Amino acid sequence: MQKHVAARIATWQAVVSVPVSERIGTAPPYLVEYINLDNILNGFPERPRAAKVEADLLADVKAAIADLPAEIWNLPGQRLLGIYFVENLGGTGYTDYVLDRNAKPVAAYMVFDAAVLARTKANAWATWKESTPFKTGSGYVLDARIEADGDDNRKNAIQYILLHELGHVLSVGTNLHPPWNIAPRDVAGSATYPYSDLSWQIDRKANKYRSLFDARFPQRTSTVYYVGAKLPADAMVSTYANLGNTNFPSLYAATSPGDDFAEAFASYVHVVLMQRPWQIRISHNGDVVKVFKSCWGEPRCARKQELLRDLVERSSSVTGVR
Repeated sequence: MQKHVAARIATWQAVVSVPVSERIGTAPPYLVEYINLDNILNGFPERPRAAKVEADLLADVKAAIADLPAEIWNLPGQRLLGIYFVENLGGTGYTDYVLDRNAKPVAAYMVFDAAVLARTKANAWATWKESTPFKTGSGYVLDARIEADGDDNRKNAIQYILLHELGHVLSVGTNLHPPWNIAPRDVAGSATYPYSDLSWQIDRKANKYRSLFDARFPQRTSTVYYVGAKLPADAMVSTYANLGNTNFPSLYAATSPGDDFAEAFASYVHVVLMQRPWQIRISHNGDVVKVFKSCWGEPRCARKQELLRDLVERSSSVTGVR
């Protein structure tokens, strides 16, 4: 896959000659092929195909971008190669590196499942996503809320999804966390990562990332999204109770260093900068038994919030965006 044309910056030279606002549309054949290979490699049964983007969906994507704080959309600069659409992705969004001739990540693209985006609203999408680590049954139900009732629409669902993938793009060429395209055992022993070092360590023998909280958060290692729930429904309450004793901003953030940063970036912009809601509510037989709220403003996430604030302010100053 690292030798595939989609992973080479030379393939994208024609793309970067046009404004980012025009790099939104159907995924080119070489990118579709690359994502299929990635699905095979990672055990996803779906086989993506190129998707035509309907005019109303494209309008919502552009409206979601336009509604973001200007400094946020401009943060990645030329690292963002474009936004592309497929069907049958096996998830909502996907981002991957593009490498220079020395196999160094220098840019990235976003890919979204057009069919998933077309049919969802913000709270329904968030509820679906955050429910995927848990099996159904036992009277337990998870409900996620990322928008007020009057703002619960498709455009705002797309905006939150964009923010997560934008977090991945923003990490390209930085030392925020280890590159996701190399095995944990191959990460340089002398490397330091200001963001992920707050939560992660490398088990080189097992070739895995382990969180600093695994001893008191046993559910983390069984938390997987999209590809088959491993946690029983009656583990929802204990999982979120233990999550609250970590510095992860969401359960998805606890799955890997890269998703930790992307989730933090998305929820920080959404909650702190845009003043939007973020809440997980767990019910048992109709009664609410656990409410998990955003950690921004709480001591457990203070250091990550400080890093995110500095990153946004520093990048805004460099780009001249106000």
